[in-house]
Amino acid sequence: MYSDLTMNDELLVERADEHVVLTLNRPERRNALSIALRDAVSDELDNLAADPAIKVVVITGSGAVFSAGFDLKEFERAADDAPFMAALWASSDRFHRTVLCCPLPTIAAVNGPAIAGGFDLAVMCDLRVASSTARFSHPERSFGDMVYGPLHDLVGGAIARELTVGGRELTAAEAQAVHLVGDVVEPEDLMKQTMRSVERVCIAPRDVLIRTKAKAQRRAGVDPSSPTLDL
Repeated sequence: MYSDLTMNDELLVERADEHVVLTLNRPERRNALSIALRDAVSDELDNLAADPAIKVVVITGSGAVFSAGFDLKEFERAADDAPFMAALWASSDRFHRTVLCCPLPTIAAVNGPAIAGGFDLAVMCDLRVASSTARFSHPERSFGDMVYGPLHDLVGGAIARELTVGGRELTAAEAQAVHLVGDVVEPEDLMKQTMRSVERVCIAPRDVLIRTKAKAQRRAGVDPSSPTLDL
């Protein structure tokens, strides 16, 4: 199925004729979004955006968790290291900007819990297919700011505030009920169902997909200059 497979310490890249699967590859850290992993995703999306053969990008996680969010160990280091703190937020701003503004359609194959920044990553994709083991929450609300705007664009203010202000957690079935995810399947069927979504997307010409996504971004009021904590 895949014509090319590339691995590094943080990201697995599987390429087919018209789509690419990016797998967050830190299962021992619950696919926490380190600077290195964020930068790897950003680099790959930049490369794929310029590739005329690719129509859609799938993002998923290795192991049982989609992503537990930003790597809190890096925040501990940043507390006493100002240059590292600056690098952390520069990486974060680029990551959010690159995922949100990727000109190609993106699909999150949510293979398990999507927590905090992992929830944001799923939300910033255009489509979401979820395993029945997935859940969605913002536990970082207990100590810091959250990304709000992209979530509001998907589910509206009432549900977005339940999740951010109210601290509600959604199961996969509840996420489907509020249209946060399009499909919920058993874990063993996740990639099969995701490939069905890929096939539907790829029916359209690449230039049409890019124009349609640009319309969606304009309607959502996506501001590529916004730093992470203003989203």
